[in-house]
Amino acid sequence: MRYPGFMKTSAWLGFIFLYAPIVSLIVYSFNASKLVTVWGGFSFKWYAELLQNDQIIDAAMVSLKVAVSSATLAVVLGTLAGFCLSRFGRFRGRLALSGMITAPLVMPEVITGLSLLLLFVALEGMFGWPSGRGTTTVIIAHTTFCMAYVAVIVQSRLASLDESLEEAAMDLGAHPSTLFFLVTLPLIAPALISGWLLSFTLSLDDLVIASFVSGPGNSTLPMVIFSKVRLGVTPEINALATLMILVVAIGVLAAAWQMRRQTRRAPAA
Repeated sequence: MRYPGFMKTSAWLGFIFLYAPIVSLIVYSFNASKLVTVWGGFSFKWYAELLQNDQIIDAAMVSLKVAVSSATLAVVLGTLAGFCLSRFGRFRGRLALSGMITAPLVMPEVITGLSLLLLFVALEGMFGWPSGRGTTTVIIAHTTFCMAYVAVIVQSRLASLDESLEEAAMDLGAHPSTLFFLVTLPLIAPALISGWLLSFTLSLDDLVIASFVSGPGNSTLPMVIFSKVRLGVTPEINALATLMILVVAIGVLAAAWQMRRQTRRAPAA
């Protein structure tokens, strides 16, 4: 027996529970009053003040640099790892490799951040690199846990891929490298886009690991937001969060449009 009214009500309650706080944050970002919960009229002044805040702008640039770099590196390394696990069959050390790839998915962020901090300190003591914690150490740390997500996504995509397409290309004389770049990569492109977007979001959102491995003058945007929120939420923070939501929404819509475009091309091909 079906209950369409109950299903619709449950769906609406779920959407309200998820998105009501976000809508409230966006609405109060246009509040003219300094009090976050008291509406004082419609105004864009907090966006203007946000653009004049050098600390937030610098932190946003650091976060974007880290997110783009770590997401790109994670896609490259995660794709290679997922390809090895999916295509190379059984080999010595496969179980250990699979366990090490999936470990960051379930490892507490505090443990991951502390272990990476100790690693960087040990490397600096033995080899003099890295010379102090900064943007480079944050990129390495974010790549470490982001590539695990990419590897899982790519491995799942390769497992459902029709291998007859690759076999046909090999029968026609395609070299393994040519096969990978001209056949396999285009087929798993949606998984690569999804992995990149997920890695970008995770890196942009990370606070705990970045707090361990970043140094003075290299604070990411979540670190700056957290330090400001501890002193009280201001409409300026609401404006910043609204802009971040807008950027993420545009990225998700662009990726969805690109994947739908590729899906429409596939039957024609």
